[in-house]
Amino acid sequence: MGGHANASEQDNFCYGTTCLITIIYDQSGHGNDLTVGTPGGANGKGNTAAVATAESINIHGNKVYSVYTKPGQGYFHDGSRSGIATGDAAEGIYMVTSGTHINNGCCFDYGNGEADRRDNGAAHMNAIYFGTMCSFGPCQGGGPWVQADLENGLFNGGSRSWNPNQKSFPEKFVTAMEKNDGTKFALKGGNAQSGALETLWEGTLPSGYSPSKKEGGIILGTGGDDSSWSEGTFYEGAMVRGFPSDATENSVHQNIVAAGYGM
Repeated sequence: MGGHANASEQDNFCYGTTCLITIIYDQSGHGNDLTVGTPGGANGKGNTAAVATAESINIHGNKVYSVYTKPGQGYFHDGSRSGIATGDAAEGIYMVTSGTHINNGCCFDYGNGEADRRDNGAAHMNAIYFGTMCSFGPCQGGGPWVQADLENGLFNGGSRSWNPNQKSFPEKFVTAMEKNDGTKFALKGGNAQSGALETLWEGTLPSGYSPSKKEGGIILGTGGDDSSWSEGTFYEGAMVRGFPSDATENSVHQNIVAAGYGM
């Protein structure tokens, strides 16, 4: 852990063949390693692994690889007994993703989904969605948007009406954040290469979504019930218990910008 990945070792190992990402290792010490997603209610076949060399980028001039997922690819881990927020416990999530590799399929999520990979109803999820899918229109702008997947709906604000503070993030590198304390939630986004983090929504949860019923299943690239028709890119991210302060979130974004994401 720490420092930059050694892409040259990966290039040498994968030369002349195809390498797949079968495990995404958790660095928190809780052992919440993500593995290829198991079958769920929306997809009885489960997921496949992303190609390890699908996209390379630079961090401060160092070559590294992303988790570049296509439809059908995704990851899961049941973290309900290993530190992930459950029930009405507060939770904060961030990820760095891409506004140039997206679609309108359900659902490119990162966050807290059902532990049994089934749609268990409203408020059983708390995840960031990023893409051009719009549950409650008419939507404004072409997207992609930072939204909250709270199950049975992608929420861009506190209701089933369009949130006028929402905006599209078509940049190559995007910071996306969501936090939920069971009563209120917030959505934030920003250009991961420059500028400040923007608050898109901070207020009450939609009707029927409080209290929260989080289950602690960690999802990446799919919906909580393994809906896996989306595509997207994951560069980095974290899930934490508690409701992060604005100062903390701004600091995280500033550190992301300082990391020097580039092609």
